Amino acid sequence: MTSSKLRGRSRRAGPQVSVRVVLAVLGGVTGIAWLVLPGMTTRTDAPVAITGPVAASPAVAPAKDGASTADLVLPLVAAGAAGALAGYGYLRRVRRARTRTTPGGSTPSPPRTEPGVPDDRARAALVAADDRVRAARDELGFPRELLGAEAVAPFADALREAERELAAAFRMRQRHDDGVPEDPAARRQALAGIVGRCAEAVRRLDAAADGFRRLRGLEQGVGEALAVAEARFRELTGRTAAAEAVLGELRERYAATASATVTGYVEQAKDRLVFATVRLNQARQADDAGHPEEAARHLRTAEGAVAQAAVLVGAVERTAAELREAAGLVPAALTGAEAELAPLRDTADTGTEALAHVPRADAVLSRVRQELASGRPYDPVAILRRVVRAISAPDPPRAGVLAAAGRLTARSATAAAADFVATHRGAVGATSRTRLAEAHRLLADGDTAGADALALEARALAEQDVRVRGNPYTPAPPVPDASRPTTTAGTAGAVLGGILPADDPENAHPAGFTGRPGASRTPPA
Repeated sequence: MTSSKLRGRSRRAGPQVSVRVVLAVLGGVTGIAWLVLPGMTTRTDAPVAITGPVAASPAVAPAKDGASTADLVLPLVAAGAAGALAGYGYLRRVRRARTRTTPGGSTPSPPRTEPGVPDDRARAALVAADDRVRAARDELGFPRELLGAEAVAPFADALREAERELAAAFRMRQRHDDGVPEDPAARRQALAGIVGRCAEAVRRLDAAADGFRRLRGLEQGVGEALAVAEARFRELTGRTAAAEAVLGELRERYAATASATVTGYVEQAKDRLVFATVRLNQARQADDAGHPEEAARHLRTAEGAVAQAAVLVGAVERTAAELREAAGLVPAALTGAEAELAPLRDTADTGTEALAHVPRADAVLSRVRQELASGRPYDPVAILRRVVRAISAPDPPRAGVLAAAGRLTARSATAAAADFVATHRGAVGATSRTRLAEAHRLLADGDTAGADALALEARALAEQDVRVRGNPYTPAPPVPDASRPTTTAGTAGAVLGGILPADDPENAHPAGFTGRPGASRTPPA
């Protein structure tokens, strides 16, 4: 609406200026005519005789040579009036040109936006939309287990649509971070596009919210849904104890770096389960007391904690499987590397500059063999990564054992970064999430080298965010003589995991499909 008004105002500006110019010219011409007219009408020949009697008029002054005083005053007054009108029009035109905001040659440029404001808005939009999508993904698993895949199919479709919009937003953000496009105006437009894509992702979830709420029917009673959550809770309790034993074995069998990505995950899983225990009990008590809305809120919060505990335990289990697979692949990878280098050495002896990487690859393989021969624990995934990177220059292998090793390392790094972001998203910012999304995209496209590098960067950036920001939740000091604690045990972990907002963790629920009404948390950039 505003732009159409500006265009209309701009179109009217031209005719208005032209009318003023015409009026000024006409006034000047009129004044000149008044000055010239007396001279043009003065006659020097003899007067014509009047045949009829004419009465003398005392008001008429006798004729003089040249123009009279009245003949001169009237043109001067007209010329002055025309000049005044032209000057007034000119002043109005200048004053309006200085104050208007329509585009034009004399229009000053609009005030510049403060640096970083649009960029901060785009980052916050990415974080908020990513949190909604992740929470909805966790939330969808519980009714699927209770009602079946067919019942939740429409909401699974809505989630996939939201994921596509969010993936497009992250892709735009990655290109923006890479300097594409270069034009400042195009970059501002790209940021606006990111915000729009994120809003559309959230809108897809909002559009499905009422139907999802009716499907679950938690406000009418949480009985069956509560039973599903409690069953999953009991299963995870057993898996957590087993994961603790698995993690101990990994520390004995492999180098410390092999299990570094899941260090502390068992303790965090236990913390989430403690939190879930309290909320499940609160949900059952509220349901028995006839407070269905309160029961639904506690249940949804417990489900979020159970889902994150599953991520943490699953990360330990997956890491153990990846290390076993990598350890079995190391000998074949070394053999494959030798096979890749053998024909190149003969070419390298001829002095081909393109194969200068062969000596460096030989040095890497030599050090790897020494580490394996030492008998000390080693990191199989890291060994594979070093071998693949040494041989992949200039072109990564597309098939064979080295390609398989590259897929394994990229998949491991991407999954590790995803698990960390998912369970620490209350403090993780947009840049780490963007690199993770790009790693997923590259992995799906078969660019294992690019995916591996970006996944490692995403994990490092996420860990840095957690170190710098810390836990966004600071528990209130306990109230003396209180009948019960002011906060639920495990609340800090739930806030760090993004399950609950830091400003009101005791009275909120995970965002998910139905959002988080009244939440005021500002997402980290």
